[in-house]
Amino acid sequence: MVKNISSFGRNGVHDFLLIRATAIIMTLYTIYLISFCAFSDISYASWTQFFGGTFTKVFTMLALVSVLIHAWIGLWQVLTDYIKCSALRAGLQLGVVAILLGYFFSGLFILWGA
Repeated sequence: MVKNISSFGRNGVHDFLLIRATAIIMTLYTIYLISFCAFSDISYASWTQFFGGTFTKVFTMLALVSVLIHAWIGLWQVLTDYIKCSALRAGLQLGVVAILLGYFFSGLFILWGA
């Protein structure tokens, strides 16, 4: 079993459960967006009103965090499996973390700042 501090979960089972939980949240969010697009007349006003609601904002942030957790676990597993040089792997993991944090704060400021 991998016991590495850079793993998001405590162990492989925890990571497995996190991947499945985030996949379910992302699926529900996709269904939510598709149903909005299918059953409403899409215009700037309706889109603004849709994303102006608190439920949509919270659900969007939950989906964004789910995507970021899902991406981190997946990329961490790929990097630990295929990059054997620990210095290169650490640098790539640092880069991935920086990009994911950038995505999180971009989503946060775009969604709640406007």
